[in-house]
Order: sequence, then structure tokens, then C-alpha cells
Amino acid sequence: MHLTLLKAKIHRATVTHSELNYEGSVAIDGLLLDATGIREFEQVHVWDVTNGSRFTTYAIRADEGSGIISLNGGAARHVQVGDLVIIAAFASMDAAEAATFKPDLVYVDAGNRITHTNHSIPKQAA
Repeated sequence: MHLTLLKAKIHRATVTHSELNYEGSVAIDGLLLDATGIREFEQVHVWDVTNGSRFTTYAIRADEGSGIISLNGGAARHVQVGDLVIIAAFASMDAAEAATFKPDLVYVDAGNRITHTNHSIPKQAA
């Protein structure tokens, strides 16, 4: 049996660009890609915290340290500059690998600079 687990996420990044007439994808600051292990051209899910939109696209590398989070092509219709988004990637693994796997979680400030990282999500309190 294979399971699909959260591999990595960038939590509450700020959309800096929305380019309708660009080849579809999400351009992500290269430092954020490196910190999460998300590869260029890897499928990612984008969840817009601001408006509730959810869609799938693929990642491309933006300049390291640029802070760029740019939704391009059709994805640009789902966001506005300034929206907060969560970008997530998933991985398929067998049950033995899943038993010890920990995701790479990256948290950013308003300029999309890394504030901290983690490998677990705190339990939700009642």
C-alpha cells in the first residue's frame, strides 16, 4: 500500500505578482524552494487563505532572495497581489517510509523571508 503524505509546505506566503499572460506556473523564490525541497517543475497545490481558492500547478524557480511568489497563466485568475497562500507538495511512499517521514515546513514573513522551519505541525487545541 502507498500513502500520500505532505512532503513540504510554504506557510502563508504573500503573492507578489499575478501574471495572466505568462506561461502557467507558480514562480517561487529559490531560497524557499531549497528550504522545502520542492523541485522546479514539481506539482504543487496552492491554497489562497485570503479568498479560499484552491488549485494545482507546478513550481518554477524565481531569483534567490527575491521574495517572489508569482501566480502565472490561468492560476493568476485565482489570486490577487497581496493574498496569503499556502503552497504544498505531496509525496507517495510505502507504509514503512511513512512511519518515520517528517515534512519540511517553512514559515515566512510578509516579505516572504524565512522566519523559521519545522518538521511537525502542533496539535490543534480544543
